[in-house]
Amino acid sequence: MSSPTHENTLSLQSIVDAKNRIKNTCVPTNLIYSYDLSKEFNNQVYLKPENLQITGSFKIRGALNKIMKLTNAEKERGLIASSAGNHAQGVAYSAHSLGIAATIVMPKTTPLIKVNSTKKWGAEVVLFGNIYDEAYEEAQRLEKEKGYTFIHPFNDRDIMAGQGTIALEILEELPDTDIILVPIGGGGLIGGMAVAAKAINPSVKIIGVESTGAQAMKLSVDSGKLVDLPYVDTIADGAAVKKPGHLTFDIIKDYVDEIITLDDHDLIEAIFLLVEKHKLVAEATGALSVAALKKLNAQNKKVVSVISGGNIDVLTMSSLLNHGLYSRGRLFCFSVKLKDTPGQLVKIAEILSKLGANVVKLEHNQFKALDRLRYVALEVTVETNGHDHIQNVTDTLKDEGYSVEVIY
Repeated sequence: MSSPTHENTLSLQSIVDAKNRIKNTCVPTNLIYSYDLSKEFNNQVYLKPENLQITGSFKIRGALNKIMKLTNAEKERGLIASSAGNHAQGVAYSAHSLGIAATIVMPKTTPLIKVNSTKKWGAEVVLFGNIYDEAYEEAQRLEKEKGYTFIHPFNDRDIMAGQGTIALEILEELPDTDIILVPIGGGGLIGGMAVAAKAINPSVKIIGVESTGAQAMKLSVDSGKLVDLPYVDTIADGAAVKKPGHLTFDIIKDYVDEIITLDDHDLIEAIFLLVEKHKLVAEATGALSVAALKKLNAQNKKVVSVISGGNIDVLTMSSLLNHGLYSRGRLFCFSVKLKDTPGQLVKIAEILSKLGANVVKLEHNQFKALDRLRYVALEVTVETNGHDHIQNVTDTLKDEGYSVEVIY
């Protein structure tokens, strides 16, 4: 990592000023120590729950700081922003509280909860494009056409200064933090946090986390220049950015120690862990830093995972939790072929009962068997206590002469 060179563009003082500017609106999100995650990942793990922030994400910090610094003339022109959801709510809430008109351009794929939450604060919402970058281009067009004042979601020093206040809170509460894990979309959050953290304690490691389906910043840092992805493919809609900002890129390549990438399966498991262990709701982007714990090359360190947001609709949450149950070995679905004679189903039930596998669902279907005159197919879903328990169920059934086909 090269030496920091951006003190004159984004300074610790500007981040401290931002903290004082927004402190009457934004709530400090106190760290939560996680015994379960600490034990599982061999570190002292703390959660920074920005999902509990006003509007449900960290974005209010940067948006409010930026908007409060605007001139009267800039405010009177009205605001426009582009966002996959959380920045939209931050701008809408800030504009509402300051009595300023705001228009937000959001991708058509934005979860309904984020669209409705933005409208709730009186902003006009324009749905355009399928990804953030397309919404951004439309917002720029409207800025020129209508004369609005544009509030960028990440490529802005005042936005980054507001986001950097999170690092101030972390190091005030846990001064000897060793590692901070931060989600990356466009880079505004990690850019502001890295400048603040390194200024206070240069030995703190700042590690960014991206989805493998949207790793524009990692590829940019690795190649030494901004990379524009041809497309993005991730459930982390808040981090689905094809091209990061030039300001955030300049800071990240100098201040950030490492960038970890994760696939959607990792995110689903992290969302499940947060709900089960801490009763915390995180959207997929917000769970990136928790998912990264299993890829962290460190032990016995004080690690803070920033949960950047929790704005996720209930249907999506339900689907992801079900997938999490499968990935954590809490649900197991399999099929076995049984002889078409009385008592076979009872025998399977007795085996599962002795093993403590609770039957959730079963389907006894003659027509799924290849030889339905002699055999029937039994498909069973059971509650299990982890992958070792699943292996025990599978091995026992095989020992009893059954051929087990794992479905999921």
